[in-house]
Amino acid sequence: MGEEDDLLLKSFFAEVSEVERDNEVVRILSCFKLNPFEHLNLSFDSSPDEVKKQYRKLSLMVHPDKCKHPQSKEAFGALAKAQQLLLEPQEREYLLSQINAAKEELRAKRKKQLKKDNASKIKSQVDEGKYEQQYEQSDEFQQQLKLKVREILTEQEWRRRKMQMRISEEEGRLKKDEEETKEMWKRKREHEEQWEGTRENRVSSWRDFMKTGKKAKKGEIRPPKLKTEDPNKSYVQRPVKRG
Repeated sequence: MGEEDDLLLKSFFAEVSEVERDNEVVRILSCFKLNPFEHLNLSFDSSPDEVKKQYRKLSLMVHPDKCKHPQSKEAFGALAKAQQLLLEPQEREYLLSQINAAKEELRAKRKKQLKKDNASKIKSQVDEGKYEQQYEQSDEFQQQLKLKVREILTEQEWRRRKMQMRISEEEGRLKKDEEETKEMWKRKREHEEQWEGTRENRVSSWRDFMKTGKKAKKGEIRPPKLKTEDPNKSYVQRPVKRG
């Protein structure tokens, strides 16, 4: 947009009534949230340049500095987000793919209807597709397409959220497993440290037992009794007393 056009646009919107600005805020905020074409009030085949031009126009209309509506800021932000999505190649490609899927569904439905209507079917065949092209440009088809796009985008968003929920649940499970594993190794290390910490007491107790043959005092760790068994387990040889 040239500087002269920009000045004309600003001049025009300076004269826009407060009611018109408020109405535009209401329209923007009531749009289907998943379709940025609706926020900018554009057809699905609008080019990136048309997106920029329309954004410039509508953003001046609802700019918080010019519009007194209490939600003008939200409307202004919604327009900015819509422009961003439609100018981002991957997002734009995704939206256009969903729009094409919606068109194909409506065309398939239309084809079934034409089979029942011989007059329309013959006319469609004679004019080599022009009849269908005219129909797809009609307000009736465009309204059906708008609703079908909403339906498909809603389904895709629901699937995305379900997938995100599953991913979050899986991440939570993995985190829990990791924490449990860490806790298990922590307890194992603590046990090993405690065992190592009593090593000197255990060794001393064992040496005392070997010297005196006396049982360890209460609270001390006693060494295991020594037993010798024959292969047939016919008897148990008791420890021989010395001295």
